[in-house]
Amino acid sequence: MPDEPQPEPVDAEIVELSPAPGSTFQPVETGDTAQPVETGYTPDGVPTFESVREKIETRYGTAIGAAELASETPEGRSVEEQYEARQKAAAERLARIRESMRRPDDDSG
Repeated sequence: MPDEPQPEPVDAEIVELSPAPGSTFQPVETGDTAQPVETGYTPDGVPTFESVREKIETRYGTAIGAAELASETPEGRSVEEQYEARQKAAAERLARIRESMRRPDDDSG
C-alpha cells in the first residue's frame, strides 16, 4: 500500500532516567516507561541492610523447613533417636564422674 500517506513524525526528546543521589534503584525499561528496580546494593556496590536481612531470613527459613522435612522421614527420626541416646549416655557418664569426684579417697587416711 505505497499510496497511503505516512504520518508526520512527532518531535520529541529522549530523557535519560537517572536515580537520585544515594538511591539503590536502577531504571529498567518496560515498554514505554522506565520502572525503578531494587537491586539490593548502593551505587558504590555495598549491599543494603534490607537485602542482607532478606537473604538471612530466606536462608533461615530454608534451614528450618529442611530440618522439619528431614525429621519426618524414618532416617531423620532414627538420627534423632541416636542423638537422644548419646545425650542420655553422656549425661549418665558425667553424673558418674561427678559422683566419683565427690567420694573421699579411702587410701589417704
